[in-house]
Amino acid sequence: MIPSVRLSLAPAAFSGFSLRSKSASIPSISSLKPSKYVVSSLRPLYLAPLDGPRTAKLKPRRQPLEFRCAASAADDKESKAEVVPVQSEGAQRLKISIYFATWWALNVIFNIYNKKVLNAFPYPWLTSTLSLACGSAMMLFSWATRLVEAPKTDLDFWKVLFPVAVAHTIGHVAATVSMSKVAVSFTHIIKSAEPAFSVLVSRFLLGETFPVPVYLSLLPIIGGCALAAVTELNFNMVGFMGAMISNLAFVFRNIFSKRGMKGKSVSGMNYYACLSIMSLVILTPFAIAMEGPQMWAAGWQKALAEVGPNVIWWVAAQSVFYHLYNQVSYMSLDQISPLTFSIGNTMKRISVIVSSIIIFHTPVRPVNALGAAIAILGTFLYSQLSGGCPSCFASVATAVAAMPQWIGLRLMLSVSIPLHGQQLDMATFQ
Repeated sequence: MIPSVRLSLAPAAFSGFSLRSKSASIPSISSLKPSKYVVSSLRPLYLAPLDGPRTAKLKPRRQPLEFRCAASAADDKESKAEVVPVQSEGAQRLKISIYFATWWALNVIFNIYNKKVLNAFPYPWLTSTLSLACGSAMMLFSWATRLVEAPKTDLDFWKVLFPVAVAHTIGHVAATVSMSKVAVSFTHIIKSAEPAFSVLVSRFLLGETFPVPVYLSLLPIIGGCALAAVTELNFNMVGFMGAMISNLAFVFRNIFSKRGMKGKSVSGMNYYACLSIMSLVILTPFAIAMEGPQMWAAGWQKALAEVGPNVIWWVAAQSVFYHLYNQVSYMSLDQISPLTFSIGNTMKRISVIVSSIIIFHTPVRPVNALGAAIAILGTFLYSQLSGGCPSCFASVATAVAAMPQWIGLRLMLSVSIPLHGQQLDMATFQ
């Protein structure tokens, strides 16, 4: 394997050797003076960039270059080194922006078609199964045709992946059940409270502790979701609990994934593909047991009669876009930090909520919108604080102090709606 050595062409002093036009040879070990670094080699090591013979005339510059070096026989005339420029900061930002824009767009499209399918064909277990089946088929085809390099896995990999797949399956089905009963915007408002369950599970089950501002940031999250739930015009307990269960399941998915997949050299794209395949195997028998072919056949005939052939396109679109948006989100994790991903996930919620309200003409009261805004603000503050943002402490204190006045004022101005007796706890990412 060729090691990589990162050097800078800024002015620097080289002791013991100098770069020549074609190659620079390192003196033998015996000629080096003792130092705190120990170098050993069975063969002479040659280091040279491949830009040409005029490397020595290059002007010093600050952009770091990556030198790939290889040991070669003493009689080799040319070095096997290669210069690879490090990606600039602007290019990296552009790449991340493209990831985010693609992720959000695919997620919005999926949610729109998923809701269309569930309105016409209200069988969430089958809909969830088709989403996983489509993604699994796409990746198997990509591996078979060598469009994507297949991952190198073993039995231990699949054993570690199993609990992750179980949690992923539960979270996926629960979210689909929720969206089959309530508006897309309401499901995502409840799911925007994901950090609360993450903190609670980490604190009480894993024994982790967090700074006080992190706990304070949960108050606007829980309060905003409570306000949105209480004032939801088309509240449904099954839909509410589906979103709650989905959040909790994805908390455990993240925990299992972080603990079990350390040291596993599988790319984000292939990791999600393996996760989809195992989730499909787990979900299929449960989908048959919960709904079954007879219900599916009757529901399909009814959907074709009421909607027409468009329902076929809707099913295909929601299945494809479900896999694509998740695949892009996992690929983005290879490029960005967890904090940046968390912020991007919060903005994704906003785009889905706003677009679904516009497309489906969902009636929204001002107090309901206020609850959603408070919850999303709390989620954003949590993501900043959990990533170590000291400047957010004052923002959290201000938001928490003002929250009772906001909620109280809006409730006095709105029509009184009875609380349905639910306990409001929240959860994690999808």
